[in-house]
Amino acid sequence: MATSSRFLFTNGVISRTSDTPPVSTLLEAHPGAYTTSRTHNNTSCLLFWERHLQRLAESTRILYNSKPGFLFKSNKPMPSLLPLSVWDSVIQSLVDDSMNKAIPIVLNERRSGGELAITTLVSGNFEKLSGNENVDEERISQILDVYLHVGSYVPPVFGVRENCAKLAVVGPGRDVAMAKYSDWLRLRKPLEKLRPDLVTELLLSNDGDQILEGCITNFFVVCLQVYEIHFQDSSEVMAKNLHDYGSTSSFEVQTAPLSDGVLPGIIRQIVIEVCLSMGIPLREVAPSWSKCELWEEAFITNSLRVMQHVETIQAPSSWEQLESNNWKEVSWEEKRFKEGPGMITAVIQKEIMEKASLEGFPMSNFI
Repeated sequence: MATSSRFLFTNGVISRTSDTPPVSTLLEAHPGAYTTSRTHNNTSCLLFWERHLQRLAESTRILYNSKPGFLFKSNKPMPSLLPLSVWDSVIQSLVDDSMNKAIPIVLNERRSGGELAITTLVSGNFEKLSGNENVDEERISQILDVYLHVGSYVPPVFGVRENCAKLAVVGPGRDVAMAKYSDWLRLRKPLEKLRPDLVTELLLSNDGDQILEGCITNFFVVCLQVYEIHFQDSSEVMAKNLHDYGSTSSFEVQTAPLSDGVLPGIIRQIVIEVCLSMGIPLREVAPSWSKCELWEEAFITNSLRVMQHVETIQAPSSWEQLESNNWKEVSWEEKRFKEGPGMITAVIQKEIMEKASLEGFPMSNFI
């Protein structure tokens, strides 16, 4: 019997074991593309579910075409390429079928209230693929398995100090960053030896200066805009004061562009849309640690916590020190922000949650 807090389904069939493992165990056991969403408003809806399905289909297509070893337990080239429209149709059909079977069971058998975290993993079953046969829409449906892991989730309260993020820059960016895949849990484990005490998320950088993203989050800063005043023999760099929020031209939100090798996070895209709609200056450029004195605020995003304000960021004094086997052997520099989320961070978070209600996918659609 599934536990009251966790459920696991394979192609819509529940695993009736005495103890359903945590989601990390599932992801480490199977290759594939995955996405994680959660419910909102007392399980009445799923946050940005349709966006999650689109990203899941895109991740599956990318892995199938360019990195089959991350989708199947094999690096054998796949026999044919399929357009994105086919993947959208296949993934939506497979996931809808699993959700329609799983959600009624979860809502009926769980014993605790609160929200639900739902992870959907699409994994290639290579045993069902024989020879170099053509793979059309019907065949691709037969060689993919869909795992659903559902567990209880208590969303952290935004803005509370104990829920702030403490970050450290520790290692290089991901391979195939445009796709979200389960093998990343295994590949990022070596970075854990460099996690300083109390740090809640690890940041990725290829050169120690341009910060790309977190291991499980996208990374943003609110940065003072810099203006250069040129004189006859020299130039002076001046920063306008951000403390006067009456003028939005004094700052900009920065986050690394997808072309730098970052995950196209669901909440990342929504932050961009919110900034555009509200007239908040935003530039897709990797925040530079060498200019961190200009950072007034920072926050990270993912689909479970949505947004967390950052309290501290640590980075090694020299990039070469990360060759050490222990974080204690590294000399760290620290950037500390004012306590609590900044004004821009708070405004964006409020707009995201309002957008979440508008784009919530009704759970009743699965019942």
